Amino acid sequence: MKKLLCAILASGVVALSASLNAQKKITLDPARKVALAEQIISNFYVDPIDTARVVEEAIKAMLKTLDPHSLYSNAEETRELNEPLEGNFSGIGIRFQMMQDTVYVVEAIGGGPSEQVGIHPGDRILSCNDTVMAGVKLRNPDILRLLRGPKGTVANLKVVRRGVGRPLEFRVVRDDIPIYSVDASYMVSDSVGFISIARFGETTARELREAMARLRGEGMRHLVLDLSDNGGGYLRSATDIASMFLRKGDLVVYTESPKGGRSQYVAEEDGEFLDGRLVVIVNRNSASASEILAGAVQDNDRGVIVGVRSFGKGLVQRPFPFPDGSMIRLTVSRYYTPSGRCIQRPYTDGDDPDYRNDILKRLESGELTSADSVHFPDSLKRQTVHLGRTVYGGGGIMPDRFVPVDTTYYSEYLRDLIARGTLSGYCVEYVDDNRDSLLARYPAEADFLGGFDVAEPLLEGLRLRADRDSITRNAEQFERSLPVIKGNLKGLIGRDLYDQSTYYKVMNLLKPPFVTAVSLASDPALYREYLPEER
Repeated sequence: MKKLLCAILASGVVALSASLNAQKKITLDPARKVALAEQIISNFYVDPIDTARVVEEAIKAMLKTLDPHSLYSNAEETRELNEPLEGNFSGIGIRFQMMQDTVYVVEAIGGGPSEQVGIHPGDRILSCNDTVMAGVKLRNPDILRLLRGPKGTVANLKVVRRGVGRPLEFRVVRDDIPIYSVDASYMVSDSVGFISIARFGETTARELREAMARLRGEGMRHLVLDLSDNGGGYLRSATDIASMFLRKGDLVVYTESPKGGRSQYVAEEDGEFLDGRLVVIVNRNSASASEILAGAVQDNDRGVIVGVRSFGKGLVQRPFPFPDGSMIRLTVSRYYTPSGRCIQRPYTDGDDPDYRNDILKRLESGELTSADSVHFPDSLKRQTVHLGRTVYGGGGIMPDRFVPVDTTYYSEYLRDLIARGTLSGYCVEYVDDNRDSLLARYPAEADFLGGFDVAEPLLEGLRLRADRDSITRNAEQFERSLPVIKGNLKGLIGRDLYDQSTYYKVMNLLKPPFVTAVSLASDPALYREYLPEER
């Protein structure tokens, strides 16, 4: 019996030792270690756990150790990330705003399903498919989930309309709704056109071609292209657009990766806009694909860049989707401009808080208000491809013509008017109350731009609305910000009466980069100070 017990103990020790050795081998493989950790948590943790959430958090934690732009998104986040770039979504086709806990229809998109059934600007949506939407403080994502859905599905809406004594009911069949990348396009003068691009998506190149063709028909010979606050998008979209302004064989951008090597993107044929003056506006939020386009224009001596140094995002992410709709966007290479400049600004490994706070650092250093505050070492010096002009790497695109950020009109009162939605909400209410009389007085946009004046009664109405929103009155700050307040009032009212370009036509006149860009595009002698030779 004693021998039998010893044999059992010995075999148990051997089995335990073998198990420990096996686990040791498993943990030596980092990938198996992660899987083993998940199994241990699932099998032995004291309380019930959400295994999917544990795995998602583990993936996020791994990516945070790499760089500021590698990220994980769940299925819903992935859809929200991709939707603006893919060019359309399925929904009812309205532009809305929350106003006093009610979904207010600002615009029924032309030709869309809501317009087709008779929904009007100013309508207030009470419910969608029996889900109450008024008076329940819904967030924008909640509203979108209710109104959007697969093409062909039905949204039964109950709507309140001014002047109608009972709620109206509409049966709206959801359809594909386009998301436009070109925010505004119009003629600034007889020969200079303006186009603003919000993002680089699937349809951006086509939209830009259409806008340019229309403006050429109106006499455009020179172009101001605005990339302010454009955070980027698809690489192919940026290279297609850059090729519109370049000659066959011009290098647009190249990428380098230790694992993937070097890839080049070259203009495959002469672009359709080679001769006119081109001025590109960038700001501190112009990033990624915007910087590819601006860098290609600058390095190929094709146009003049105006504004302040761009964001500096030159890390290339490749999507790796999972079957459940979630996705990893993993950094796989770096962008370089034709002169060899790395677009990416410096960062430490992982999710660097200093990197996230870069805008604040730029403001404190004076970089946004003075070109003399921006210093580049000689090691970052490069020459443009054709004219040999000096440009600098080190992150972002430094403009040819620096235009400081204008802080003259800034005040905390203005900040609160905008941040709390007071200014935009007031304009929505004003248009709702006066739409018919405004359109009778200003039947066309040109009538409104030339004739509408932001008078004192309108300003006092805004002050009263701000009082109601608990924004403390400050006469000095109001007066300091008055030009911007007036511009926003007129621009937002015009946008809701006509279209998005109306807002730009009003507000651009208050923006120094726009004024500078137009002067460069209009004056050949001034333009040649930056590009002394025609290509």
